[in-house]
Amino acid sequence: MFNQEHKYNVFTFRAIDHPELCEEYIHGHIRVLLDYGIENITSNNNDWVNNPDVYCLGLKSQEGELLGGIRIQLANGVYHLPIENAIGYVEKRIYEVVEYYALNGGVGELSGLWVSNRLKGLGIGWYLVRAAIASANQLNFGTLVGICGEVTLQMFKNVGFEVDESLGNKGTFLYPNERLIAFAVGILDLTTLKSAATYDKDIMLSLRESIKINRVENDKNIDVSVFYNLKYKKISKLKYVKK
Repeated sequence: MFNQEHKYNVFTFRAIDHPELCEEYIHGHIRVLLDYGIENITSNNNDWVNNPDVYCLGLKSQEGELLGGIRIQLANGVYHLPIENAIGYVEKRIYEVVEYYALNGGVGELSGLWVSNRLKGLGIGWYLVRAAIASANQLNFGTLVGICGEVTLQMFKNVGFEVDESLGNKGTFLYPNERLIAFAVGILDLTTLKSAATYDKDIMLSLRESIKINRVENDKNIDVSVFYNLKYKKISKLKYVKK
């Protein structure tokens, strides 16, 4: 029998279709950042709510409270990706990298991960990251990039991200402030996920095959029942506008 606190729903939505959900997402994310003493993150602006090429995943309790989220933003040439906003002022080459992949199969960024501190120790962040990557094949692009901190680097490596050492100081940057180190990362083959650890890859491929499924997750030795509904109801026709 599961404790009610350990039963959650993960669902998808296109940002522009659900402004109220986006507001909940923003407020939840800000609360978590403030809890960690992080303010004024350059990549954490609210422009994405008006971007037709942003797709979100949310995590709700059984009572319907939004307790976590993550999003995928596709490069369309109109809005900068969060990683461009984050490191572009010190690493101009990021703009060339994004444009190259945008014109060669499409590129998106995994960003905006947050989980309520009430859920600490359950592995929820890991489950959201895997679900987002699993859902990304519906969006028809080939390369996924991101920026992560030291605390989440191993999680990102396990799901297939690799540090791009051609950027910054061997892939590292002082971000979001001078006390913290961030890593520029990327998955160069979103179709096969060949760079992911076998355990994580098998779960992600399984979620792709069964996009509506209830799973009992146990990465932290705590049973967490998660109902995944990873089907995007609306997908914009992506068009990249070359700068």
